[in-house]
Amino acid sequence: MRGGKTLVQQRIVLRAGVGLFAGLMTWLVFLLSPVSAQYRAKDTEWPSYGADLAGTHYRPLDQINASNFSDLEIAWRIKTDNFGNRPEYKLEGTPLMVNNVLYATAGSRRAVIALDAATGELLWIHGEHEGARGGAAPRQLSGRGLAYWADGKEERIFYVTPGYRLICLNAKTGTPVTTFGNGGVLDLKLEDDQTIFPDLTTGEIGIQSAPVVAKDAVIVGAAFREGMTPKSMKNNKGYVRGFDVRTGKRLWIFHTIPKKGEFGYDTWLNDSAEYTGNTGVWTQITVDEQLGLVYLPVESPTSDYYGGHRPGNNLFGETLVCADLKTGERKWHFQLVHHPLWDMDISSAPILADIVVDGKPIKAVAQPSKQGFLYVFDRITGKPVWPIEERKVEVGNVPGEWYSPTQPFPTKPAAYSRNGVSIDDLIDFNPQLREKAKAVVSKYHLGPVFTPPVASRADGPLGTLTLGTASGGTNWPGGSYDPETHIVYAYACNACVEPIGLVPAPKEVSDLRYVAGVDGQEVGIMRGPGENAGADSPMPPKKTSGGGFVRLNVDDLPLIKPPYGTITAINLDEGKIVWQVAHGETPDVVRNYPGFKGVNIARTGQQTYNIGTLITKTLVIAGEGQVTTTADHPRGAMLRAYDKATGKEVGAVYMPAPQSGTPMTYMVNGKQYIVVAVSGGPYSGEYIAYTLPSAGE
Repeated sequence: MRGGKTLVQQRIVLRAGVGLFAGLMTWLVFLLSPVSAQYRAKDTEWPSYGADLAGTHYRPLDQINASNFSDLEIAWRIKTDNFGNRPEYKLEGTPLMVNNVLYATAGSRRAVIALDAATGELLWIHGEHEGARGGAAPRQLSGRGLAYWADGKEERIFYVTPGYRLICLNAKTGTPVTTFGNGGVLDLKLEDDQTIFPDLTTGEIGIQSAPVVAKDAVIVGAAFREGMTPKSMKNNKGYVRGFDVRTGKRLWIFHTIPKKGEFGYDTWLNDSAEYTGNTGVWTQITVDEQLGLVYLPVESPTSDYYGGHRPGNNLFGETLVCADLKTGERKWHFQLVHHPLWDMDISSAPILADIVVDGKPIKAVAQPSKQGFLYVFDRITGKPVWPIEERKVEVGNVPGEWYSPTQPFPTKPAAYSRNGVSIDDLIDFNPQLREKAKAVVSKYHLGPVFTPPVASRADGPLGTLTLGTASGGTNWPGGSYDPETHIVYAYACNACVEPIGLVPAPKEVSDLRYVAGVDGQEVGIMRGPGENAGADSPMPPKKTSGGGFVRLNVDDLPLIKPPYGTITAINLDEGKIVWQVAHGETPDVVRNYPGFKGVNIARTGQQTYNIGTLITKTLVIAGEGQVTTTADHPRGAMLRAYDKATGKEVGAVYMPAPQSGTPMTYMVNGKQYIVVAVSGGPYSGEYIAYTLPSAGE
């Protein structure tokens, strides 16, 4: 039995052979490979979520360039509505492309689809009916992607279902590989060094990100529900595991909350490591195959904003961990935030970069963050490339809380997005709006990065007003890296303001002392977007629950001054910002504000947190996260291209909905394609492939 209902598996059209030449080349690589038979991709392919295991989102293609980007046309498109029993409005996937076939997760059932990369023709589809287990999953919908593996004889696709099963498929046919796990399936709620509670069906654990295949291991992390208003101080733990790519046998496990006797256990006071959960790796993992090292970006422990039940620094919460690829043994770690209280999950993939600092070559790892700091380390030793200083921070007074008196501050590079709130950060189009904004924030506690949450009081403060926390800086799409110029490119939300107030938790809501809320208001369970929206969940009510993000406005204008969203280029050889631009059309509410009539408002960028970037030989490419209506285009969003050396915009092409998944690129039959996922609002998920017009068109 696989659990849940029966397997749904269709083969629409079996893929034809990849061609004699390609087949011979693959076989030659297999014969000549001295260590690992892992498939070695060409620069024209996109074999891993981030293009490669280093997480660069880079391909050195330049057929599409500054001179022709605006000429792009839609080559093919595929809606994901029918890959499940309802449409999805949160398509976050980045496809893979290998051997002229594009693979993606899609739809409310998280199906896997294979498409002809040139035409978009559907080759096969695989999906799982998981019943109650899928309906109870904390992370539903199509997720962010999948993984590919080949050894010259066979090709495999790996993905994780909403119900937390690792599925292994034959990449050519879409059928399960029966020699892997139990008939092609591994139940990830088993062999996890813990008993998932309350039971295997409803136990809270899952993941929406793509697994990672490196050498002969497939690596999987864990994710949970949003942590602002958890039901309990206790939860399942988000351990990370490596499995044999051929058999599914567990190779290793890393305990992100140490067990008694393990390193870091003493950072959980009062035995809080025994019952605290979460602390998973819910975002993408990167690997240096040559060094045999895997880089794990770990999230917060249970309860994002109140840690009174888990006193101590709480390793490995919000810690970058370097582990051995073969054994999972910890090689080094660096905790970015001690005793996490701000939802500063390490939300994106560490970027592996070979750089030169003061004439010295360094194999580095650069970690973007919600707080807008780029943390840069020697990826072999863990030593910071530039000093990271422990500095005193404000200590709060929430009853029962434990506070770290210091936090780590990188000295270089400078923060690339706002990570605290002061009066100077408020809207400043004119003095009148600034005064209105000051009146709004007078009800809140303000301060720099790491200003702690406060107990909410109706007479003030209602909470701590923060930037660079839950939705700030760089979120799950992560940054990109150009290995030729040694420049990191990172989108950041520069104006996603988050009020953090704490109120006593009603017993019927949670057994924590405090949860997120506002004094005098009913405590509401804060849910993430897409929760309970998968194919195995009951149909949602017409009135849906929102996420934890709260927008504060002045006359419907953003409370924080522009730029609202930015793309920043950071030179890793020097630790300096090269350029920064506002990304995204000025929102309609700003452009059409009556008080600005006749006033030239420079482009503001957009107040959204989920934009990923693609880097090519000459361009930085990213879509907008909000729709606008302008004289230049109908209501929709734009996919924009910037000169990667200067940040100057060099082209744009229309999208019918916001970018919701990070773009990728590849070449097939001599033509370059860019594929991007769009969705949001009333527009259900769609993958759109752009290419240049053919000669003579």
